[in-house]
Amino acid sequence: MNTSREILIENRYINFPVKDGALKRLLRCSVDDEPFREFEIELASEEPDYWVFMDVSKLLGRRLNITACDTDDEHILDVVEKRDVIKGAENLYREKYRPQFHFSTRRGWINDPNGLVYYKGEYHLFYQHNPYGCKWGNMHWGHAVSRDLVHWDELEDALYPDEMGTMFSGSGVVDTNNTSGFKCGEEDPIVLFYTAAGGTSVQSKGRPFTQCIAYSTDRGRTWIKYKGNPVLGEIKSGNRDPKVVWHENTRHWIMALYLEDRDYALFASPDLKNWSQIMEYRIEGTGECPDLFELPVDGNTRNKKWVFWSANGSYLIGNFDGSNFYEEYRHVTDSSITGYSYAAQTWSNIPKDDGRVIQISWATIDIPGMPFNGCMTFPCELTLRTTDEGVRLFRYPVKEIEKLYRHSHSGEYRALKNGTPVTVDVNDELLDICCDFDLGTAERIMVDIHGVKLRYDVREQKLHCMDKCAVLKPQQQKLGLRILVDRAIIEIFGNEGLIYMSIGVLDRDMNRSLQFLAEGGEAMLNSFNISALNSIWT
Repeated sequence: MNTSREILIENRYINFPVKDGALKRLLRCSVDDEPFREFEIELASEEPDYWVFMDVSKLLGRRLNITACDTDDEHILDVVEKRDVIKGAENLYREKYRPQFHFSTRRGWINDPNGLVYYKGEYHLFYQHNPYGCKWGNMHWGHAVSRDLVHWDELEDALYPDEMGTMFSGSGVVDTNNTSGFKCGEEDPIVLFYTAAGGTSVQSKGRPFTQCIAYSTDRGRTWIKYKGNPVLGEIKSGNRDPKVVWHENTRHWIMALYLEDRDYALFASPDLKNWSQIMEYRIEGTGECPDLFELPVDGNTRNKKWVFWSANGSYLIGNFDGSNFYEEYRHVTDSSITGYSYAAQTWSNIPKDDGRVIQISWATIDIPGMPFNGCMTFPCELTLRTTDEGVRLFRYPVKEIEKLYRHSHSGEYRALKNGTPVTVDVNDELLDICCDFDLGTAERIMVDIHGVKLRYDVREQKLHCMDKCAVLKPQQQKLGLRILVDRAIIEIFGNEGLIYMSIGVLDRDMNRSLQFLAEGGEAMLNSFNISALNSIWT
């Protein structure tokens, strides 16, 4: 038995109350008898933990029918409200554990970044999104834009589940040459590639995982799913996460696709619609969410290498001629990335006069008791550099972080005596810390940030923070650290980004200052610069 309620759409939002742990309900929504949305939700029948919303501003004056499936409770939908504001919006971005300079969505769960593309002054960030709860499910593509990689405006979700499946991860490109034929008007088409995850929802039961496209001709404000979908049918039962890039030498589009287990494939297309497989390969210790990008080694534009990246941070470095990837260096499940970072992707279509390769990932921290869950890491510039162990990938925060600097405190040549801390009176919550050490005779170097302790073990050459650990070899007896401190998340970059570590920290002791300490010997704090940051939400 089902229960239905009809609502005349007179307001911008339909608000739904959520109670974590409540019985999950399947809601089907139609507008004037046409299917509109279908999702599962832990619908509150008592005091809700938070409210989620559906934007119906484009449907004013029409009638919305909401059906709760498999229930005979005729009052179950009485709790649904229509308003011109998001219920609970008065606390938006001021929640206790809301990251203040890392992107998070207004409501619901987020995971993998998707469809990263730059177009006409805007960085587009799409992401896996459950707008109806703080657990994984109901996969949509959320959407936000930024002009500086720092301040973000959240737009309406771009892709919604349909009868082919929920919207799993993918990528985005700008079709500057209109190879797809989608252009109509002055704007170049922005084309999104996504996996239609058949069988992950009631309405897609029995469907396979296939690769599909959607496009926009209005700078990414509205999206049209291609009528010829899927553009790539099922190859393996779990094939997903298409990453598409332009290969200039062959004048073809290239798609990297995860197949299953540790297997990937590359495909080529002249028009984004018709794809032919060009190679298949296995990379042990990896899985899903591939990325493919080109970088100069040591800044030498005559010596460029391709990087093939996977979700856990493992990567290959080599040459790619448009048909084959020739591996030169393999870094699989090493400790260059440790902690709460997953499924990183790079932006496409960055202007040539900028030239950077910019990456962002999902910070997999759990943020309990909030109307949202998860956030993104801070955007980083990627470089390839030659080290004693060969060519390695480095990542470092983009320079745009300086737009958030409120005030700074710096110093140099502070001797670290055994067991005697050097204290810097900094009580700001949001920090960008740069510090460089000469290790001297010390056995350990400590940095204490409001009670959160970073420890470098000189003999083991390991950096520790809470339950995370990364191998970090000193450079000529020197150690460099960059530490981004936000509400709920701390990111650490060692030796200019050779290693990366992210930590989930919900509570810090703001009554404690910042301390540097050497143990088992003496060291030198060669320099430090501590910048307090403004929130991106104010």
